[in-house]
Amino acid sequence: MKVCVGTIVHHPEDARIMHRQIRALLDAGHEVTYVAPFTHCNVTPPQEIRAIDVPRAVGLRRGHALNAARGALKKGAKDADLLLIHDIELLFALPRRRPTTVWDVHEDIVGALETKDYLPAAARGMLPGLLHRIETRAERRLHLILAEAAYRDRFTGDHPVVPNTTYVPETPPPPPGANRIVYVGQLSEARGVVEMIQLARRLKPHGIRLDLIGAADAAVRPLLRDAQREGLLDWFGYVPNNHALRMAQGALAGLSLLHDVPNYRQSLPTKVIEYMARGVPVITTPLPLAASIVGRADCGMIVPYGDVEATLQAVLRLRDDPERRTVMSARGYAEARGHYHWPDQARDFVSHLEEWAAPALSPRFHQAALA
Repeated sequence: MKVCVGTIVHHPEDARIMHRQIRALLDAGHEVTYVAPFTHCNVTPPQEIRAIDVPRAVGLRRGHALNAARGALKKGAKDADLLLIHDIELLFALPRRRPTTVWDVHEDIVGALETKDYLPAAARGMLPGLLHRIETRAERRLHLILAEAAYRDRFTGDHPVVPNTTYVPETPPPPPGANRIVYVGQLSEARGVVEMIQLARRLKPHGIRLDLIGAADAAVRPLLRDAQREGLLDWFGYVPNNHALRMAQGALAGLSLLHDVPNYRQSLPTKVIEYMARGVPVITTPLPLAASIVGRADCGMIVPYGDVEATLQAVLRLRDDPERRTVMSARGYAEARGHYHWPDQARDFVSHLEEWAAPALSPRFHQAALA
């Protein structure tokens, strides 16, 4: 099977797209063409795939990227058996003549509007209804994959859920250390950047440093640069997921201080599972799914939203109790290995695509139009 995968919004090495789904397709013996913003993100495509470079859609300036995507998807889908897209924007760039098409719904798109600081207030009021109509239209014309079971409420059909799990090492990782905490993922105000900088300042006298591993929204980059110049923390910028998780291994705790916003409320922060998989005790705000998993497995601590003092005390309690953090490390790893190991979902993911592509293999294309 030949699959064309497309994104103009996500980083080309996005963990779900590159390191999970594309890797699963390649391991199953399928050919992959990948339309993504390689040059914009300074990424060299792996030799295993056919790469088509496009501009990245950023902020309100998305027209150029969308126009380029139309030609790129047409080229990439020309001899493909299936087209897999990852952005709502690409619903407007689909070729009229295309193979079976799948939209992987990554997030609560309406709920995420609250975190889009670049959107004017008027747009935030108008967009929810428009986005719902776009989703309804796409559901009638495409196959859908959902990253969260909670997203089913937005659609009328029964669409498969492919959770955002992670690779869990076969052997238990080393126990957590005592002088370093980490955060892995995109950095933004809604993901707790302000609280993490305040926490780093209060931890410095205790000899505990904070490592931030991830790209940052434009609005918080000055804060991060100032904090790094002040010596409060180390900000490494974007690091490919597999390397980032190796960097996190051995930390005293992994932070997930997301705010209580609609886009996060229904979702499981993948970073929580990633910390568990690497034997890192979790400190999380009480988002329902994160708190449920951490509480059930007893692999971390839950702190109130925006409470830097409570987070500080949680870190110090773990620092002062090596036996407790070692037990939490082992419990988190066991829970992740037993329930959140990506290869267990990869088989179902590939099977869905193979099933959907089968009727279109000959003739290869069908006529369809979203607009």
